[in-house]
Amino acid sequence: MHVSECMTREVKIANPQETICDAAKMMADCDAGVLPVGENDRLVGVITDRDIAVRGVAEGKGPNASIREVMSAEVQYCFEDDDVDQVLRKMGELQVRRLPVLNRDKRLVGIVSLSDLAMNGATARAGTALSDIARPGGAHSQTRH
Repeated sequence: MHVSECMTREVKIANPQETICDAAKMMADCDAGVLPVGENDRLVGVITDRDIAVRGVAEGKGPNASIREVMSAEVQYCFEDDDVDQVLRKMGELQVRRLPVLNRDKRLVGIVSLSDLAMNGATARAGTALSDIARPGGAHSQTRH
């Protein structure tokens, strides 16, 4: 199965010049914890609710700080024609629960989450990926100081 068969196609895209308050409102509106960030028809980053909390609020930035100040500019992604198993392995290795989905022209066409994959027949493989994602010692580990 390809990612295109189970991804979410309707994705809100944040602009890096918008504020983290704008991003938080967009996340609340679409009930998501991540937004792709686009500029000039290109994916330039992603912002998560965790980015807002850790890189924004915890570092003393106010609600008017720009998305660019706190977003992750090094974007990991997959392609719409990638095989689901390949994407699940990648998510496990990267310890992420969501990936932006691009077409081969590198234009954003959707986002895929671990739950999208699990709900579309990849339950056992999604469980394995979740085990990899949740392993201690990753970039977001509470044991890291």
